[in-house]
Formats: sequence, structure tokens, C-alpha cells
Amino acid sequence: MEIQFDEASQAKLKGHLGPDKKLLLTFEDGVGQYSQHAMIHMMVQFTINVVAQAAPTEGYNTTIESNLGPILIKDYSTEDLDPHMTVRFNPTLNTMSLNGDGGVIDSALGFIDFTARA
Repeated sequence: MEIQFDEASQAKLKGHLGPDKKLLLTFEDGVGQYSQHAMIHMMVQFTINVVAQAAPTEGYNTTIESNLGPILIKDYSTEDLDPHMTVRFNPTLNTMSLNGDGGVIDSALGFIDFTARA
């Protein structure tokens, strides 16, 4: 399983990354400290999270390779993901989308830098 970030999404995220941080792809199911809400409708929702390297990541027990480095995910979220994925930035809407072999997985991929809150 892999994710490729397009140049525009890389530019949006790179200022938030560094050797003291790690990336998570959070399935927004209400489980865990980085999930913002439980799903209350039939849409699949994901969020890219940046956390400190030392931050706890219990439940994020699977790694996806990407062109921005390894990304931790909850193992059961692979059911909603594809083997080959891309993240694309839409500058008109200032949004990112998560796309897979089968099409759009999440048209409004969220982004939260938890290190910016410290």
C-alpha cells in the first residue's frame, strides 16, 4: 500500500514536516485521540495528521509508504483504502482529496497539525 502526494499537496504539507514529527492518516471513526468525530453518515472520512515523533500513536499499527515518508494508519482502515493512492491539492477550493485505484476515497481530506497546538 502506498500514497503519492502531488506537488501542490507536498508544498502545502512540507512546512509542517520534519525529523521530529510523524504523519498519520486518521480514519474519522471517533476512535483514538486524533479522531475528531465519529461517522454519523455514510461517507468515508480521513484526515492527515502531523504529530510529534514522541506522541503516542496507540492503534496506529500499520505503515503506508509515501513520497513524504511513512504514514501510520489504523489497520482496519485499510478496508476503505486502495493499494495505490494519491493525494491531490485543489487550489481553487483549497482542499485535498484522497484518490485510489477505484476513484475518489475522500473528496475533502482533512488536515490537522497537532504540533502547532503545543
